[in-house]
Amino acid sequence: MNTEHIINRFISYAKVYTESDPNNPDFPSTERQWDLAKMLEKELKEMGLKEVTLDDNCYIMATLPSNLDYDVPTVGFIAHIDTSPDFTGKNVKPQLHRNYDGGDILLNEKENIVLSPNYFDDLLQYKGQTIITTDGTTLLGADDKAGITEIVSAMEYLIAHPEIKHGKIRIGFTPDEEVGKGAHLFDVEKFGADWAYTMDGSQVGELEYENFNAAGAKITINGKIVHPGYAKGKMINSMLIANEFVAALPQNEVPEKTSGYEGFFHLHTMSGKVEQTVLQYIIRDHNLDLFNQRKELVQKTADNINKKLGNNLIEVEIKDQYFNMKEKVTPVMHIVDIAEEVMKDLGITPLIKPIRGGTDGSQLSYKGLPCPNIFAGGHNFHGRYEYVPAESIVKATKVVVGIAEKVAQKFQ
Repeated sequence: MNTEHIINRFISYAKVYTESDPNNPDFPSTERQWDLAKMLEKELKEMGLKEVTLDDNCYIMATLPSNLDYDVPTVGFIAHIDTSPDFTGKNVKPQLHRNYDGGDILLNEKENIVLSPNYFDDLLQYKGQTIITTDGTTLLGADDKAGITEIVSAMEYLIAHPEIKHGKIRIGFTPDEEVGKGAHLFDVEKFGADWAYTMDGSQVGELEYENFNAAGAKITINGKIVHPGYAKGKMINSMLIANEFVAALPQNEVPEKTSGYEGFFHLHTMSGKVEQTVLQYIIRDHNLDLFNQRKELVQKTADNINKKLGNNLIEVEIKDQYFNMKEKVTPVMHIVDIAEEVMKDLGITPLIKPIRGGTDGSQLSYKGLPCPNIFAGGHNFHGRYEYVPAESIVKATKVVVGIAEKVAQKFQ
């Protein structure tokens, strides 16, 4: 595979501004996502893929027809086109750091932004490789433009090498994954795959079929504003009540103090004045019973404070977002086994572990399309220190090709 060609493809995608918007219910949530969608639609058609469609909701699908004389299951590969609204993805300026020497990487001299292995020790895995970063003022978008690059590059490689036998392959690119809606309008029946893989993981070797159960919680605290000089017995400061609510939840059950299968409450947004404060939480747990207990605890905490205050000043709104795909993937574990075998064939050590988050695959699995997650190669997603080794993108591309080939062999 031509590494430079793949690097250039990734950079061309990374430069396209595709940030999604959690506050817009439309599909897609931002018009800018159409720019990359239309670019991909044109590229896939020119490449020679069949049944290339871009629907009214910005979902792209395409087919690589089988080159076999016997039937095998149809396998899909999926990635998302949007980038996270957590950190700006506008005016991304990718930088190549070739033959990485294991030291600090200066991202931005003017602002003294440094990507250092002293803090991000995963970097040391990639000494001697080409590290792709930004200038430190934006995220990179390897989540998930690396995944798109890998899928498109794998299809291109299979077209160029018809001696590699494979069944029918379907590919799909979704909008709005980063705001939890990527699979909402995905037409599983139209996609027509027996199973699929999202190329949306992190470091080389990741293979995941378990993810968090997830919910979002909006806590609205209503206060009362009066002149502070005459406030005694009258003012109700919603920010102080919010402070009490935050302190009442388990202080060690937060993202920065948990790992593995441990769940958490994550306060990601807080805005307020005396009269009203709004807290936005995400609630996560791999275990469904513990997940439900977490949601109950949020409501109970609000009820207890309301009772103490003698007034229903706190309102709670909780919405489920997605569930653990394990329940849907375990009955068809051969699809995980195939990906694991391919990685081993390529000399990649599989890292089978739970996702401390979610992917389109978690929702798609519950819509009838079992969909484990495979590494895309990037690190430090959603921030200025995001990076991806070019060699990791190439390895993931080879995994896609290998799965296509392996399915043809196993179902012969």
